Amino acid sequence: MIAKTPKPPYYAVIFTSIRTAGDKNYSKTSEKMIALARQQIGFLGLESARETIGITVSYWESLEAIKNWKNNSAHQIARQKGKDLWYQSFKVRICKVENDYEFEL
Repeated sequence: MIAKTPKPPYYAVIFTSIRTAGDKNYSKTSEKMIALARQQIGFLGLESARETIGITVSYWESLEAIKNWKNNSAHQIARQKGKDLWYQSFKVRICKVENDYEFEL
């Protein structure tokens, strides 16, 4: 599903990853993190796709909201598990969205 975001500007956090083999409780934790992110002040939406490379883009109203999510204690634990168990590699990019447009049938 494409996230319904407000009129720009807003921010996007792009998380690109390559997983290790096996689930190791990844799916359950991922679902919990998405549910928790949706509860955070400033969260605007999320889009995710996983094949060989996983890409998750979350949208936020401010850099402060992103920082608060990064500092969330449950998110910190999940990020450490990602380093220890779930990812061969990952990269996080934070971008300011200055313009967007869409098409829908």
